[in-house]
Amino acid sequence: MKRNLAYALIVMLVAVASCSFTNKSFETDDKDKLLLDLITYVLERGHYQPKDINDDFSVNVFEGFLDILDPTKRYFLESDIQEFEKYKFQLDDQIKNTDITFFDMVYQRLLMRMDDAKEIYKEVLEEPFDYKVDETIEINYDGQGYVDSRKDLKERWRKQLKYATLGTYDSKLNLNKESAIAATEGDEFDAVAEENSTAEPLTPAEAEKAARESTKNTLDDYFDFVDDLERKDWFVQYLNTIVEVFDPHTFYFAPDDKEKFDTSMSGKFEGIGARLQKKKDQTKIVEIISGGPVWRDQQLEVGDEILKVGQNGETPVDIVGMRLDDAIKFIKGPKGTIVDLTVRKVDGSLVVISLTRDVVELEESYAKSAAIIKGNQKYGLINLPKFYVDFEDYNERNAATDVAQEVERLKQAGAEGLILDLRDNGGGSLKTVVEMAGLFIKDGPIVQVRSTDKKPEVYNDKDERIQWDGPLVILVNELSASASEILAAAMQDYKRGVVIGSKQTFGKGTVQNVIPLENIVRGNEHGDLGAIKLTTQKFYRINGGSTQLEGVKSDVVVPDRYSYIDLGERDQENPLTWDKISPAEYTPWEGYIDYEATIASSTKRMAQNPQIGLIEENAQWIKKAQDETVVSLKYEEYKKGLELDKEKAKYFKKISDYDSHLTFESLQYEKELFTQDSVLREKRDRWHKDLAKDVYVEEAVNVLQDLKISNINNSKLASVKG
Repeated sequence: MKRNLAYALIVMLVAVASCSFTNKSFETDDKDKLLLDLITYVLERGHYQPKDINDDFSVNVFEGFLDILDPTKRYFLESDIQEFEKYKFQLDDQIKNTDITFFDMVYQRLLMRMDDAKEIYKEVLEEPFDYKVDETIEINYDGQGYVDSRKDLKERWRKQLKYATLGTYDSKLNLNKESAIAATEGDEFDAVAEENSTAEPLTPAEAEKAARESTKNTLDDYFDFVDDLERKDWFVQYLNTIVEVFDPHTFYFAPDDKEKFDTSMSGKFEGIGARLQKKKDQTKIVEIISGGPVWRDQQLEVGDEILKVGQNGETPVDIVGMRLDDAIKFIKGPKGTIVDLTVRKVDGSLVVISLTRDVVELEESYAKSAAIIKGNQKYGLINLPKFYVDFEDYNERNAATDVAQEVERLKQAGAEGLILDLRDNGGGSLKTVVEMAGLFIKDGPIVQVRSTDKKPEVYNDKDERIQWDGPLVILVNELSASASEILAAAMQDYKRGVVIGSKQTFGKGTVQNVIPLENIVRGNEHGDLGAIKLTTQKFYRINGGSTQLEGVKSDVVVPDRYSYIDLGERDQENPLTWDKISPAEYTPWEGYIDYEATIASSTKRMAQNPQIGLIEENAQWIKKAQDETVVSLKYEEYKKGLELDKEKAKYFKKISDYDSHLTFESLQYEKELFTQDSVLREKRDRWHKDLAKDVYVEEAVNVLQDLKISNINNSKLASVKG
C-alpha cells in the first residue's frame, strides 16, 4: 500500500510537473536551483499539511540555517549576522523564485570564517592553559549572542578549548597513578595500562601540554573532514533547513544519502563487508562485518590501510587523500564483481588482495531471539531494532517474515510466553508492522491511515491464521517510535498483550514516502537528483486516537535513564498536531482472565522494586547534570565535580550489577552458526549478559507467568464486527 501511494503521488506530480519544469527549470544549468524548485513544488503539492511560504517561514529558515552551520557561535561574527539580516524576511521570495543568493553569501562567509577558525584554534593551543584561574563557561549556546570581533571570538574559542581539554588533562595527569594502583590491587587492565604503570607520572605541565596536543589532533581531524566537504554538501544542509520547517520527518536525501538510507532500511548492501574510516589522508578498516567477503577471505584485518582500488585487473585508482565517500564508491560494487585492493598491512607490508563482492547483511539490523530459562519454564524474547524492508523487493528479507520465523523457532523450542522488545526501535515499514501484528490475532484492523482531506483507510490483518496464541508482552521506551507505536497500540487496544515501559513512547504518528526527484522531470541532464522523504499521511490507533505527540502510554509504567530527557516528538521542531478520528470496529481479545489484575500486580511489583527506585534516582541525576550549563574551568573545582560524579557513578553501578537470575540461551540454529562465526558468538554472549541484568525483561517474564495462569482460551481472538 505504501509503495502504491508513492507511485500515485509521483504520477500526480509528473502530470503537472512535466510541463512546469520542462519550460522553467531547464533554462539554466544550475542544479541547485532545479533542486530548490523541485523540492518546494513537491512540498506544496504532496505534503500532508503544507505550510504557507511566507515571512514567518522565511524567519524559520534563516534562523535554522545559521543554527545548523554555527550552533556554538564560534565562526560567524555579529557583523556577519547583521549583514545576513537583510534576507531574514526575503527567503520566502527567494525560495519561490529559485534564488540562492542568501545561501551563496552565507556559504562563502562560512568558508572564510572556518579558515579564520583554523588559525584561531592553533593560536589558542600554542599557549598553556592556566587551570588555577577561577572562571566558568556557559555551555548552553542557544542563549548566547555572536561576538563582535576576532579578539572576542578567540576568547570564546579559548574557553571552549580549555573546557574540551580539561578532561584529557585530568586523565593524563592521573593515568599512570591509577594504572599502578590497579596493578597493585590486582584489577584487570590491558597491556598498555600495565606498561604505563611502570612509567614516571606526568608532571602537571607535561599533562597540560599533552592534553593540548590531543585536542589539537582532534581539531585537525575535524577540519580535515570539513575540508573534504563540497559546496553540494552544504547546499543539502540548506535544502533540509527548508524542508524541516514543514515537519521533523520530511527530509531531502542527496544521491549518496539515499543509498545509505536504503541500506539502513534493508540492512544489507553489495560490497566487501568492511567499515572504513578516514584519518588524515588514510582510509583504514575499522570493522570487519561477519559473513562478508573480507571476513570469509581472512587476509584483511582491522587497522589495514587501503591505498589503491582497481576493478578486476584494471589500472588501480589511488585513494590516498580522497574523500571517504568517494573512496567507498570505488570499493563497493555489484555482487559477483571483483575489486583489487592495494593494502598497507598493520605490519607495514604492501599486498594486493582481490575480493569478489557479495551481498553483505548487517546482522545488528535484524531481529534476533533468545530463550529465557526460569526454573523449569522456558520463555522467548525477540529483539527487533527496526521494521526493516527492501523497498525494491518486499519478498526479500523483511521484519515481518523474520519475526514470524523467530516466533516459530521459539515455539519449536518450547517457549510458553513471548516478549517482543521494541525499545529504541524508531520504526520503519508500515506494511511490515501490519503483517507482524497479524501474527498475534485472528483478523481485524491494525491501524488507520489518513491522507490530506480524505477518509481514513483501515489497514487490516486478513489472514485468520494465528502464529502465536500464547501470552505476550511488548517492551517499549521513549525511543520506540512510529511502527513500534502502531504495533504496541494495536496489541494494547485489543488487550492482546501487556505493554511495559516508559510513561509514553516517542510520539511519531506520521507516514513518510520516499519520492525520487528524477521521476518528476523529463529530460534530466543533471544526473541523479536524490529523493525527498515526504510526510504524506497520519496514522491513528484503531481506538481513534493519534499517536502523534502523545505516543503510547504503557500499561505498566517504569522509569528509565531517559525519563526526564527531552527526546520525544513533542520536543522536536515543527511537529504536526495531535488529533483523533472515529474508532475502527474491533473486538478486544477475551483470552486473558484478570488482564487488568495482571497489570495491577506488575505495577505494584515495580513500585516496590529497589532496582526501579535506583533507576528513577539515576534518571533524575542525569536530568540535573543536563540542566547544569555553567561549568567551572578551574581544575580544583572540576576535580571536585569529577569526584562527585565518580561517587555517583559508583553508587549507580549497582544498576549494571543487577542479576535477575534468569538464564538466556541462543536457539539451536544459532548455536550451529557459532562453530564458524566466533564474532557472532561473542555478540550473543554479550547480549545475553546484558539481558540477565535487565530488570524490565525480568518483569516481563513475571507478567508472562501471570498471563499464562490466566490464559484459558487462546481461541478467542479479535475479529471485526460485521
